[in-house]
Amino acid sequence: MFNPVYIALIPLLPFFSFWLIGLAGRSLFPKYGSYAGTLVILVSFILSAFVAWQYFTIGSGGMTGAMHPQIIVFNYTWLQFSPSLSINMGIMLDSISVMMIVIVTFISLMVHIFSLGYMKGERNISNYYCFLSLFTFSMLGLVLSTNIFQIYIFWELVGISSFLLIGFYYEKPAAVAASKKAFIITRFADLGFLIGILILSYYTKTLDFQTLIRNASTPALSGDLIKSSFLGFSALSWGLVLVFAGGAGKSAMFPFHIWLPDAMEGPTPVSALIHAATMVVAGVYIVARLFPVYSMACPGALNVVACTGAFTSLFAAIIACTQTDIKRVLAYSTISQIGYMMFALGVSGYSGEPSLGFTASMFHLFTHANFKALLFLGAGAIIHYVHSNEMGNMGGLRKALPVTHITFLIACLAIAGIPPFSGFFSKEEILMAAWNANKLIYYVGLITAAITAFYIFRLYFNIFWHTTPPAHGNGNEATRDSHARKNKSGRELPVTMLIPLIILGILSVVAGFAPFGKLITANGTPLPMTFQPLFSIAPVLLAAAGIYTAYVLYGKENNLPQRAAAALNGFYRAAYKKFYIDEVYLFITKKVIFHSIGKPVAWFDRNIIDRNIDRTGESVSGLSFVIRKLQSGKVQDYAIYIVGGAVGILFLFLYITS
Repeated sequence: MFNPVYIALIPLLPFFSFWLIGLAGRSLFPKYGSYAGTLVILVSFILSAFVAWQYFTIGSGGMTGAMHPQIIVFNYTWLQFSPSLSINMGIMLDSISVMMIVIVTFISLMVHIFSLGYMKGERNISNYYCFLSLFTFSMLGLVLSTNIFQIYIFWELVGISSFLLIGFYYEKPAAVAASKKAFIITRFADLGFLIGILILSYYTKTLDFQTLIRNASTPALSGDLIKSSFLGFSALSWGLVLVFAGGAGKSAMFPFHIWLPDAMEGPTPVSALIHAATMVVAGVYIVARLFPVYSMACPGALNVVACTGAFTSLFAAIIACTQTDIKRVLAYSTISQIGYMMFALGVSGYSGEPSLGFTASMFHLFTHANFKALLFLGAGAIIHYVHSNEMGNMGGLRKALPVTHITFLIACLAIAGIPPFSGFFSKEEILMAAWNANKLIYYVGLITAAITAFYIFRLYFNIFWHTTPPAHGNGNEATRDSHARKNKSGRELPVTMLIPLIILGILSVVAGFAPFGKLITANGTPLPMTFQPLFSIAPVLLAAAGIYTAYVLYGKENNLPQRAAAALNGFYRAAYKKFYIDEVYLFITKKVIFHSIGKPVAWFDRNIIDRNIDRTGESVSGLSFVIRKLQSGKVQDYAIYIVGGAVGILFLFLYITS
């Protein structure tokens, strides 16, 4: 039914684009490499959409009530360790992998098209599109993996791709520092991921997802996995928590969140790709992929997922209320929304409807991809027009940027959870799952929803309405007046930048009406998802209150923001400083690790190890200087050595035999 050739082309086409642009981009088509990369991603998206249509309609009964099974398209044994343990490379289709390939290729396509205008004139444009293709290939390979070690391989490729794109402006020290920060922090988290993989594969005797889930759920095979314990937790729980640690690093969950705001040093379209469809959702995907096993370890491992997600969502939302760089506001917004997805998965294992949280999490991942990509691309359009990231340098842009204004407003309404925009439907399902499972997490999610509406409309009003810089803003009147201009064509932006905004704006309105419960569930069986108006009253009212508060504070010129910041005093300052988490990390690394541990280790390395090695080399060199005449190249010298050796052997023989 599914042709392995065109399915394999979905990830292989971006890989081909990566090599083609990387090796020949500057010499063969320095001006057209970006168009070639965009065309390749377009073909990959069309193939992904066709596969999704086949899978959800023709291939598995569509919406008639039939299950959506896992299908191994092909599976090649790469490294065989034992009859039951090997590392394979293959492609697996199921409901979440099919959804992900559509999201990844679509958002990547929008970013490619938007970048045609945004990155026009950049010196290293070929490198940029080369890295975008590598990033897309890595994420597609990750979501289509048949086994957990194949995911780990592509997981690291995603990390390399993000390093290259975040540090694209390598002339800027801040961009280089941000790329290194992202790479190093996620490597620490990935160490936990690797250990978790080893624990699970050791006890289940496999790396394959289907076999791992089957063995973990078979009592005869999973006895040691459940019984073996350390510090009161089973080996299964430890393995899954460590796997989640890797996911928490990629998805910027607390305490690994500090790399994501700094990653905004990369080009803004890259931020849209990282936040909406690739790197940060990889952590959510790995928990969803292993969800049947997480459910077995419930409540231990899932409690960790739920609590981490709930805390992170609230923590990041509070910080977003104080930031003045529009990309950093959106970065903390992403951290908060990924926290939403995580705690939805965490409560799903023990909620009244076991699959509701899982489906709600995937639903929010789907809607979030559209409106968060729209927010970042909209921010890119604003930055492209104003040449600044600071809200203090903006204000009153709704007339100068009408298309950007309308589409950005749609995205704000979607993320705020206002009906009938897409974010409303997915958030309601998450809150319903939390209400069924854990009232405390539900109230955390409810409060976070209100704060989300406040900070996103604080951003909206500061950009498009009044011109007074926010607290701690550094804008000035001359800079703010400098954006009262248009380009030579009379348009607000190039067409290539407007088209993605319009498409994503439409999807941010209609995506919430998708019959998601009939398409993606934990066990493949369709799940009825009914809209409950009474349950939605509190979230919508709180979101409306958040929007109104933002309007009062930032809708027009006044001193209320400064007065509110002064009233909150220490708490506002701490939130503005991101609760000093970066400073804590710097203290631990510089003062503790580098100073207390690194310096003694460096002294031992220089004075003990290096010195002994140097002395060994000096001794060998001195000895060679002494014996160098033994190989002088003169025949007469060698004749003397032979005769002397023969005489010595003769005397030795006579001495022994006497």
